[in-house]
Amino acid sequence: MDKKGKYTRILVVRLSAMGDVAMTVPILRFLTDKNPQLQITVLTKKAFMPIFSGLERVEVYEADVKKKHKGLMGLWRLYQELKPLKFEAVADLHNVLRSRVLKKYFALEGIPFVQIDKGRAEKKALTRSKNKIFKPLKTTHQRYADVFEKLGFAIDLSQTRPEERLQLSEKVLGLVQQDTKKWLGIAPFAAHEGKMYPLHLTKEVIQQLDKTNRYKILLFGGGAMEVEKLQELANSFTNTLNMAGKLNLSEELELISNLDVMLSMDSGNAHLATNYGIPVVTLWGVTHPYAGFYPFNQPMEHALLADRERYPLIPTSVYGNKVPKGYESVMETIKPQDVVDRLLQILEA
Repeated sequence: MDKKGKYTRILVVRLSAMGDVAMTVPILRFLTDKNPQLQITVLTKKAFMPIFSGLERVEVYEADVKKKHKGLMGLWRLYQELKPLKFEAVADLHNVLRSRVLKKYFALEGIPFVQIDKGRAEKKALTRSKNKIFKPLKTTHQRYADVFEKLGFAIDLSQTRPEERLQLSEKVLGLVQQDTKKWLGIAPFAAHEGKMYPLHLTKEVIQQLDKTNRYKILLFGGGAMEVEKLQELANSFTNTLNMAGKLNLSEELELISNLDVMLSMDSGNAHLATNYGIPVVTLWGVTHPYAGFYPFNQPMEHALLADRERYPLIPTSVYGNKVPKGYESVMETIKPQDVVDRLLQILEA
């Protein structure tokens, strides 16, 4: 601790998924901006390490939960690795079984271990089909901030600043080719189908924007199936390029940080883009911004929502993994023209 009794070395636990990990960035940036004595180490998956590369005094420690740090013995091994780093407190922004086991280990040394309140009961009330309580819940960003406030750090989320635009590498520039066109990113996929805009409607959106010859449309995704579908999509248009499968996460972040606008589902790409202050238009199917996962500092008019009058059970789940019978086509209530109009409003502002 420093002379004022504030912690100087904090371990932050946030293991998955990518969007949840990305949402920590505005809070960590505020903390390091306002507390020059503070050194933060984020415990997360190796794949997510580049997300924190722009933050000063923030290091990343790999949690190999599939192999080396798997199970009780693996977590004990992880604790033994972390112990020499002399953390004064732990901010658990995940609060799952793994982190609760780590809490018991850190308790052996009497190290303060504050866990996020995920608001599970409120979220259950928001997503249940009967007696649904439809109201906005505390944002995930605020829930993260609350953890640090319990550790003695006041956080004013209105005072955060975005990450700075990254310099484009020769590889990225070679793929995209700079010109006078504005850059529009589109990430049409998500972890669950209930959150994905149908590809035939995405194609309609791209068609309208591509034919103006004023924008370069860059498609984002991951995994063999997505790469194949996005490549097919890109091949259909003149000003559309598929970035999926061609860049690692560090290179994707370079590109995302230089976009003029991002069109995303309720998914990780929305959070990656908003961290750089990029305008993000989000499309919402069986999930809803009220659950607290809305991209940071984005105006609500940037969200286009499925029709709740026709589909009153929305949100059916927090993560989009529950699609009731008859709700398979909720995303189709978001008209491609509305998506195009919202994007043009931002691009032509």
